[in-house]
Amino acid sequence: MKRPNIVVVLSDEHTGSAAGWAGHPRVRTPNLDRLAEQGVSFDRAYTNSPMCVPSRLSLMAGQYVHQIGAWDNGVIPGPDFRSWGHHLADYQTVIAGRTHFNGPDRLLGFDRRLTDDLDFWIDHSGRPPRRTPDWRRPTNSHVTEHGTGDHVHTRHDVDTTDAALDFLRDPGPDPYLLYVGYMHPHFPLVAPPEFRALYDPADVELPPTWDEPVSSQHPVISLLRYGFRNDEPITEEQVREATVCYWALISHLDHQIGRLLSAIPDDTVVIYTSDHGEMAGHHGIWQKQCFYEPAVRIPLLLRHPSLAPARTTAHVSLVDVLPTLRDIAGLPADPTLPGHTLLDPVDRPVLSEYHAQGMTDAGYMLKSGPWKYIYYGPDHPAQLFNTESDPDELQDLSTNSALTAKLDAELRTILDPDATNHHAKSGQSSRATALRRS
Repeated sequence: MKRPNIVVVLSDEHTGSAAGWAGHPRVRTPNLDRLAEQGVSFDRAYTNSPMCVPSRLSLMAGQYVHQIGAWDNGVIPGPDFRSWGHHLADYQTVIAGRTHFNGPDRLLGFDRRLTDDLDFWIDHSGRPPRRTPDWRRPTNSHVTEHGTGDHVHTRHDVDTTDAALDFLRDPGPDPYLLYVGYMHPHFPLVAPPEFRALYDPADVELPPTWDEPVSSQHPVISLLRYGFRNDEPITEEQVREATVCYWALISHLDHQIGRLLSAIPDDTVVIYTSDHGEMAGHHGIWQKQCFYEPAVRIPLLLRHPSLAPARTTAHVSLVDVLPTLRDIAGLPADPTLPGHTLLDPVDRPVLSEYHAQGMTDAGYMLKSGPWKYIYYGPDHPAQLFNTESDPDELQDLSTNSALTAKLDAELRTILDPDATNHHAKSGQSSRATALRRS
């Protein structure tokens, strides 16, 4: 039986609700909408970490962040790291564009690269983040730097599409797994003028929590906002303009994906997803690094010639992608992987975790049914939301001690959160010590 070719497209910072097929009334994504019509859309897909490198290494390894020590954006994968390329050894495995792999190994088990990450996104030092209460990002440019213009991220994405199209014109006789990684819609929110022109700031429906005062928030969220300078006041006009520029970057991403899809045969499997979301002003936060829905819920589309178009509300996450690739390639299920094939999705609790700057201790999310339980360690109060009855996550239900205890016990069937927090800090401390000695 002929093994199908596979194309996986990964964007950066695309929140799950910001697309036409997801029901957004403004964001224009005609090419991704067509892909959704042709395949399966997963309405409850989540990242396993709301940060770039941890989520991407988790995706590539099919393992949770704590299983592979992918604590933060400075992690350099070691020689034992096993990616899709190692698992699908009978495929030609090819990378185009952004992977956010750190260190000198630019393949991590893949056969070849067509284009690489932008140089300034590659960390060769392994430097861990400073996780102290006084840490602050230098500026809040992730929201205040917005507008129209040419940007290196845009050029990167166009070049990535060009390289992928060159490969698709003559891929050779062997089955292939082509990974295509885009920068958009990651900040800075500098959008190509023709895509910015699609949107009017007056049409932005502001999140009800866009100006939520820091003083009223959970202490971990307050510290996070301080660290990433999301406590600095911004005007309604700035929020509206930043939002439409974010939408414009999504539309430019969609255009690049449309170019790509035009060259992909109908019998090729296509997967589209993102590494994490973007808060885009919800709860006064821009970027991610927390467990509110805009930061952790991601788009996930799967087109497979044997699957009928459908929508599913099964809870899935990025660790499910590798079991899916193995299933597509005709490989048996790997019992060492915590995920499950998306060709036959199973509704299961989702784990997401964060071990980096802005939080002095680890944060963990368990999403199970309508419930979202967030644990910040024994020294901080938990959070609990019903995302179905309270989609804006305004009502913290953690005073429901019985439900909180039940979900906490469910979290602990996956990991020991306090021991994992200690393990992460120990690993980060060891990296810092090694750097001082070098």
